[in-house]
Amino acid sequence: MSLNPPRVPSSSEVLAASNKEIPKSFTTSMIVLFAIGVVVFVIGLFVAPDRVWRAWHANWLFWAGLSQAGAVFVAVQRITTARWSRAVIRFMEGYVAFLPVAFIFLLLTLFAGKYYVFPWTHEAYPSVEKAEYYNAAFLSIRDIAIFGAMVALAIWFVYLSVRLDVGRIPEAGARWAAGIRARMRNGFRDERREIHSTHSVQGKIAAASILLFGLGWSVLAWDLSMGLTLHFQSTLYSWWFFMGAWLCALMLFAVLIHVWNSFLNGADGLIQESHYHDIGKLCFAFTAFWGYLTFGQYLVIWYGNMGDETWFFHLRLISPWKWVTVISVILIFVAPFFGLLSRATKVRPFWLLLFAFCSLVGMWLMRYIEMYPSAYGVVPNLPLGFWEVGVTLLYIGAWGWCYNMFMNAFPRMRVTLQSSPYRDEIQVPVDPETMEPLPAHE
Repeated sequence: MSLNPPRVPSSSEVLAASNKEIPKSFTTSMIVLFAIGVVVFVIGLFVAPDRVWRAWHANWLFWAGLSQAGAVFVAVQRITTARWSRAVIRFMEGYVAFLPVAFIFLLLTLFAGKYYVFPWTHEAYPSVEKAEYYNAAFLSIRDIAIFGAMVALAIWFVYLSVRLDVGRIPEAGARWAAGIRARMRNGFRDERREIHSTHSVQGKIAAASILLFGLGWSVLAWDLSMGLTLHFQSTLYSWWFFMGAWLCALMLFAVLIHVWNSFLNGADGLIQESHYHDIGKLCFAFTAFWGYLTFGQYLVIWYGNMGDETWFFHLRLISPWKWVTVISVILIFVAPFFGLLSRATKVRPFWLLLFAFCSLVGMWLMRYIEMYPSAYGVVPNLPLGFWEVGVTLLYIGAWGWCYNMFMNAFPRMRVTLQSSPYRDEIQVPVDPETMEPLPAHE
């Protein structure tokens, strides 16, 4: 094995390797998908409002959870001072661009679509405690506050990350973000001091973001997913829900690394096989963890055999819901778990892409099966068709357009933490003002 340290690229090399212009056809295709989805949604408001609003909410659970989980995974890279992901983590930082849109979409659900989505608007509460917990005003205020706080922390964290690069490179990027980039450069000090001060502030934001993700999505999962069935509760449900979102964020990351690697022609060696291997191992690990949580929740409910719990799963394991439930579990757990056991499938783009898509489609079906049986109960035919596909296209278009706008406006790779001679000093924290090393306990 070679003992030579890896070559450190210059900032100009990183920029040159990653600044290839994204084809306008991609932006156009996302706008077209969004427009088609909007047309379907608007027509559905008059023809089948229950179907389009429920499809809207199921997609919100999928895309908002995925995007928030991606932002928190980026924060985890700061907490662990990870170096392996420096060349590719900006591809995940782009998830944050959808979060403000997701916040607006949540407001639409809570104020315009609640009568079609939430049972507490028209069903009797099973207990006094649930009547208090699912009070419309109380639920709306806490969910808006929690999700708003998570969005604000994610944007703040990524803003600082991008600022560290924008502050030391020539002006470039989409015109709409020129003012943002100018504010980033305002007050930018010497490179070494900015690296340490940014690292210090991001450490506090990251810690808060990670804690709020677990606590906040527990509440959101109870309110916006488990609460779609007033007669069911499970203490493990929130973990199961937000770790599903975490798994989706990683699987989409695997897809995006492949897409960017192909588009940038390997980015002059900055994107390497080791990145595929690392993300493949994470995808495998959290596939196993999601399967563990799924079985753990099912086993306890099956063994307890209490009617107010078992009926939740019984409904999803009878026609017409049965095969959606079974297929989603196969796609999320069975196929990726056994498929990603070997190193070969982790590092070969085709196989990693295949299992990533399996997991993403499976989790979309899981979000569907979380919501629709609770709303429709026992029905002769599966309510899955034109309306659900149309609203899904709306969300795909919105997410893709937001992501594209972000990647066109800011450097697509972390420039400073790949090229600066001071990049690894953050492994030993210092006071960002005096530049003196901090005692270990701080």
